[in-house]
Amino acid sequence: MLRYLTSGESHGKGLYVILEGLPAGWELGEEDINRALSRRQKGFGRGERMRKIEKDRVEISSGLRWGETLGSPLALVIPNKDWVNWRKLMSLEEKDINERAFVTRPRPGHADLAGGIKYGRKDLRDILERASARETAARVAVGAVCKKLLKEFNITIYSFTNEIGGIRSRPPEYKNEQALKSADKSLVRCLDSRAEKRIIKAIEKAAREGDSLGGVFTVLAKGVPVGLGNHIQWDRKLDGMLARALMSIQGIKGVEVGKGFEISRKKGSQTHDEILYSTSRGFYRRTNNAGGIEGGISNGEDIVLRSAMKPIPSLARPLKSVDIRTKQAFLAEVVRSDVCAVPAAGIVGEAVVAFEIARAMREKFGGDNLDEMKENFRAYRERVKKY
Repeated sequence: MLRYLTSGESHGKGLYVILEGLPAGWELGEEDINRALSRRQKGFGRGERMRKIEKDRVEISSGLRWGETLGSPLALVIPNKDWVNWRKLMSLEEKDINERAFVTRPRPGHADLAGGIKYGRKDLRDILERASARETAARVAVGAVCKKLLKEFNITIYSFTNEIGGIRSRPPEYKNEQALKSADKSLVRCLDSRAEKRIIKAIEKAAREGDSLGGVFTVLAKGVPVGLGNHIQWDRKLDGMLARALMSIQGIKGVEVGKGFEISRKKGSQTHDEILYSTSRGFYRRTNNAGGIEGGISNGEDIVLRSAMKPIPSLARPLKSVDIRTKQAFLAEVVRSDVCAVPAAGIVGEAVVAFEIARAMREKFGGDNLDEMKENFRAYRERVKKY
């Protein structure tokens, strides 16, 4: 079974990952992960810290030998280069406690207050450090590993921005992979150049006003075979696992599979994807309103997922809040300066989707090494052709 855990705080020594369940015998290197980490840090609307301080680089400390996976747990470390400036404030030692530095004014829209109450903390930094989207760097590292594994089976994951600040782009042609690959060339990862210009202006305006913007991004998985996931139990449905993974990303407030919300307003005859057959393609569908999943099982079409991200809670012109110590009204703490993180959220979306699909692939095809997993996969594909 493929699984992982992350650890680390936003301004701590670093982020740490244990990824277990990978097959042995396939090539992997730190640069495979570093390229993904670099993509997460880009995007118009990011703050100074992201551009100048957090130049993330991963260290693989176990699970790899001579450039090949061993089948043992993979241990990843992403050191925090800003740690030198936070040694005292994030110290492990009781002697370094500084009550004057306590964060006591929770930000509306963040985990500060709910987490502080839940864990009984007097310094809300104990909550915000772990709740921070900084943790997503660890998940992007996991996703990079999983994407490398999925490529062995010709499964690719893409993402792009649909809208930011209510400015929508034209729907892309999902079959045009060259266009999908071009998303990173856009400052906001938008495939519509006209919408891109309007979005950039909207982000600039929000920055001048001390505000923030949210939006919607799509994650697309191509080449996924029919039969991943399971209809038998609620917690084994592929769409359920993917939705949970996307909803777990900081700031995500909604997930849509296929044309979920749009088709809820239509009749069944306008909604469901008719099934066709040809000797060359086998069973297929001309439309993909279901987003590649039916009954919790992948149906062989592209998996299409959209996620809605709320505006970042930390504002340069903060909202009203109440000090947890004095109970007096104050303006909330200003913690970071990002205006919009939707482009980066798409990269994180790719990562969590890649993990869930890789986990489903490992569950279905098993194998202690890559050759064995591929052999099981080929045999399955042959059975599917004969169905």
